[in-house]
Amino acid sequence: MNILKITLLAIPLFILGSCNSDKSNKAGLDVVFQETTTQFSQIEKQTIEENISSAYMEVKALLPNVPNDIQLIVEIVDWNLNNVGGVTGRTESNSPAVVAIQISNTFDGGLSSAVEIGLKSTLYHEFHHLSRGWAIQDNKFGPGITIAIVNEGLAEVFAEEYTGAIFEENHMPEGTDGDSWIKEIMALPKHANYQIWMFEHPDGRTSIGYRSGNFLVRKIMNESGKNILELSKLSPIEIIKLAGY
Repeated sequence: MNILKITLLAIPLFILGSCNSDKSNKAGLDVVFQETTTQFSQIEKQTIEENISSAYMEVKALLPNVPNDIQLIVEIVDWNLNNVGGVTGRTESNSPAVVAIQISNTFDGGLSSAVEIGLKSTLYHEFHHLSRGWAIQDNKFGPGITIAIVNEGLAEVFAEEYTGAIFEENHMPEGTDGDSWIKEIMALPKHANYQIWMFEHPDGRTSIGYRSGNFLVRKIMNESGKNILELSKLSPIEIIKLAGY
């Protein structure tokens, strides 16, 4: 998941069946184009399907725990996703494995540009979540923003390392003391407000959790010499300890 436009977070995707949809099955992937008034062109659908198929095979080779069968629900949104490449997503559930992908038609250059710039990194990010069991409906981890920043940080760094797509919204603002943000998060109560700390804080900061998670994982990689695949095998507690907190 990423960025503060995920206003549909609490709406189960399974109830969207009343909308028009177009399905495509490829190699264990069930791609559903969820369409209402705005629709994908056939060329756009083909391009998206090809991107999904290739990303899946690439990630599966790196992270064998990624499920063999995944449903991907792809929809058009009018959200401002310019700071994350025009595409965002969320891992809805582990079993069955369901991922939602939102592509913005307001992105500079339109849907095709968003697909070209932001789709691959979003797929890598969400597939990484599936490899660890980090999902909305049947999350395999306990509560806490600290756990969230570890899982989101691992997914984002994985996507950056293997796709080369880097977006400012997932990194510490220039001049920010990342260590202080980590300590601030670790001092939070276990059930601190997820929306505030992961998306939009009342003090004006955005994506605190994503930025902090990226900083945390990068810090460990720099200090330990471990790569993102090695770190992805560790629990949140092991990650935090390895970072020295």
